Amino acid sequence: MLDVAVIDDPAAATVALDPVRGRLLAELAEPASAANLAARLGIPRQKVNYHLRALEAHALVREAEQRRWGGLTERLFVATASSYVVSPGALGPLAADPARATDRLSAGYLVALAARVVREVGALWRQAVRADKRLATLSMDAEIRFASPRERAAFTEELTRAITTLAARYHDTSAPGGRDYRLIVMAHPRPAEDARKDRHASQE
Repeated sequence: MLDVAVIDDPAAATVALDPVRGRLLAELAEPASAANLAARLGIPRQKVNYHLRALEAHALVREAEQRRWGGLTERLFVATASSYVVSPGALGPLAADPARATDRLSAGYLVALAARVVREVGALWRQAVRADKRLATLSMDAEIRFASPRERAAFTEELTRAITTLAARYHDTSAPGGRDYRLIVMAHPRPAEDARKDRHASQE
């Protein structure tokens, strides 16, 4: 089971976003049968089977095993991932595109960059999984508290200089067999709700 699966097919996204099917996917972190799921969720078994068929048709669940009870065969299903992300690519021409942004300091541009990351990495990851290879990525996640807007601006300027210098040192357009990578550094204010949760946890 994947930790995260990226959904780029519009039909699969529609299936996954259905509230009942979303509940079934959450329940299927561990293998379960239609009868098990019907009892847990209080939904008729026939309805559960209908939704499971739709989820299976779009590779959101798979058969984990079969059990035989007398003359009957019971299928157990499991979700194909622990969690799912709908790729902006599922929106087709409506998907956010950083190339259409006019203000590179705007929140809209940041969202468009994030959308492109999901779309591109999701597609590359699927190719790697099919080839049974690991996709080489680099991720950094840190938090920083600025004392003032002036300090934030100074940090931005210094970080820009550092990354530009480092990129110039390693960028080699003439390298035979080299591979191009995108480097994106993002920063945004931390949501107030997250900060409140951390403060509350530290007081317990």
